[in-house]
Amino acid sequence: MSARMNRRSALKTMAGTAAAVAAASSLPVSLAAQETSAVKLKGRIRHSACRWCYSGISLDDLCRAGKEMGLEGIDLLNPNEFDTVKKYGLVCTMVSNPTIDGLGGITRAWNRVEHHDKLVQAYEQRIKETAAAGFERLICFSGNRDGLDDEQGLENCVIGLKRILPVAEKYKVTLCMELLNSKRNHRDYMCDHTAWGVELVKRLSSERFKLLYDIYHMQIMEGDICDTIRENHQYIDHYHTGGVPGRNEIDETQELNYPRIMQAIVATGFKGYVAQEFVPRRPDKLASLRQAIQICDV
Repeated sequence: MSARMNRRSALKTMAGTAAAVAAASSLPVSLAAQETSAVKLKGRIRHSACRWCYSGISLDDLCRAGKEMGLEGIDLLNPNEFDTVKKYGLVCTMVSNPTIDGLGGITRAWNRVEHHDKLVQAYEQRIKETAAAGFERLICFSGNRDGLDDEQGLENCVIGLKRILPVAEKYKVTLCMELLNSKRNHRDYMCDHTAWGVELVKRLSSERFKLLYDIYHMQIMEGDICDTIRENHQYIDHYHTGGVPGRNEIDETQELNYPRIMQAIVATGFKGYVAQEFVPRRPDKLASLRQAIQICDV
């Protein structure tokens, strides 16, 4: 056997050993180890990834690679992308919000009554499209405060969302309002604290309205992630990840202990999806995604 082949074999052995040690100690597996290790996922976390974080990669390539890594689906797709994920045996784990005349996005949404008529029209159609594809979750947003009192904004969201919840209930689609930080990324966004979002879920009192708990955003606004999840898990139907600070890889370069957070999620009996929503800094974005899946595989 050549020296080159001996070296290659040795490297593979070392990589496999590194992966095993890292898994046993709940530490991130190095990118080099991942490339040469076939890791069977434990199945306690259902994995997804957000499409927008991989804009330089075709959806076909993302689906193909993601399926091999253990992804069950892709987050934040529009109806014209549904057939692509289905082709690879994946699902859209969170359907993108519809927009109409500049409404429905993060800044201008349900907390203003003057937006409701158009939003109801757009969401009724998107709910039907989601159900027709066999998918179950659809994202929504509060909108920015823009001088509006939080209590009034809360009540306005209740008024508007109650108009579409009968449609969501009929088609078995869960609307998920995302918790976002208003400190660094989405200045003035109203649904920026867990307590506000939980109160909205309570007032709507429907199994088809829950929260999308974004771990990155809530670390910036509140911290106390594990206990917040434990105390409020019944109001949460979906999770997003991201490294703090910077919203990059969720490895040792940032401050959150993602294996511990995933353990807290598993302990609640959660059966939904955890979607990776970090923006890879490394040139090999798919290697970063693979690493993140392994970090969260507890």
